[in-house]
Amino acid sequence: MAELRFSYGVMSAGKSTLALQVEHTWTEAGRCGLLLTSHDRGGAGRVTSRLGMGRPAVEVSAGTDLWAVVGRAVPPADFVVADEAQFYTPAQVDQLARCVDERDVDVACFGLLSDFAGRMFPGSARLVEMADVLVPLPLPVLCWCGRPARINARLVDGVVVHEGEQVLLGDTAPVEGALFGPEVRYQVLCRRHWARREPAPGADRSGGARRAGDLSGAAGRSCTDRGGPLSGRRPAPPAG
Repeated sequence: MAELRFSYGVMSAGKSTLALQVEHTWTEAGRCGLLLTSHDRGGAGRVTSRLGMGRPAVEVSAGTDLWAVVGRAVPPADFVVADEAQFYTPAQVDQLARCVDERDVDVACFGLLSDFAGRMFPGSARLVEMADVLVPLPLPVLCWCGRPARINARLVDGVVVHEGEQVLLGDTAPVEGALFGPEVRYQVLCRRHWARREPAPGADRSGGARRAGDLSGAAGRSCTDRGGPLSGRRPAPPAG
């Protein structure tokens, strides 16, 4: 029986890594599928992991009709892996649920539960309401103080902010300097240090974001091609 699953966690909890692994495992089992994403750190139409892996994917924008996209690309009883699901609209979540119920397509969603202010994303809230299975990711991500990290804190020029647009792209790695405007990045914090606006003392701001590698291949896998670029190969480990 097909299910709508939502696996969630804070930044650096391994969501995109697990999404790539699920897509690879299901494809290797002979199933046809589609890999979706939205606003990935690696750019449009990519699912990238901080471990250095990456794959092309279908970029989901606010106007994307997922019922139509999945209907064209995925046969009944196959699958969809949807990364960065917090950025999908509630209507798109409903479309994915309809794919499960009417086309028997397994849908595995991965994303953040809440934003930099501790408020749920609309897409994540709808997934909590509609998903058959909710899976908190088990990887223990810790605040710099050692407590469990619960907030994806936004730092603007190194200062924790509590106000601003809900969606503002940035990564957990510091950059050498913003070309235009302030430097925006994120750091996972416990509730106490988020409320106090206290990021990690002496956090290094001189590093750069890790460049994602490539597992190669197209978005999803052709349903007439059960082989493909990932067959029988493991991705090379990241350099360093």
